[in-house]
Amino acid sequence: MIWKIDDGWTLFLDRDGVINERIFGGYVTDKSQFVLREDFLTAIPLLSELFERIIVVTNQQGIGKGIMSDRNLLDIHDFMLSEVSHVGGRIDKVYYASNLKGEHPDRRKPNANMAIEAQKDFNEIDFKKSVMIGDTDSDILFGKNLGMRTVLLRSEEVTIECAELEIDNLNELLEVLK
Repeated sequence: MIWKIDDGWTLFLDRDGVINERIFGGYVTDKSQFVLREDFLTAIPLLSELFERIIVVTNQQGIGKGIMSDRNLLDIHDFMLSEVSHVGGRIDKVYYASNLKGEHPDRRKPNANMAIEAQKDFNEIDFKKSVMIGDTDSDILFGKNLGMRTVLLRSEEVTIECAELEIDNLNELLEVLK
């Protein structure tokens, strides 16, 4: 095992591309477009046993662009949480950045704002005992900037940031963590 995951560890997950199928060049604006990844559905119950907390951090500038509303996003997240619970998994909280890229204040990854909010809500979060899984450079930088362990879930996204671990699916991560 590359890291000794024990009590007190937090898992931070990006949403699009990690939890659900990402729409390249577009946005998931409705729960009918929100297709959960098969590897996520099989892995989340086991990840829920391994990690004390599971936090989703997601950039959603479709709201800032007026393509969708906060209500649309909350409906999608309610659906996601219901499906996760249905398969025996858990997500403790979802944080999202709805602002446009570069807008001030910028809550978007790789900025630390969503992680700082999570730490305020869950005082016991220690970023040194946290893992960030994402599929983009901003996800990996987010984790690195906070001193987290980083995992890149490979996709068609071109990345240049090096994560500590690169995987093709979440079940591969579970094998590594055993």
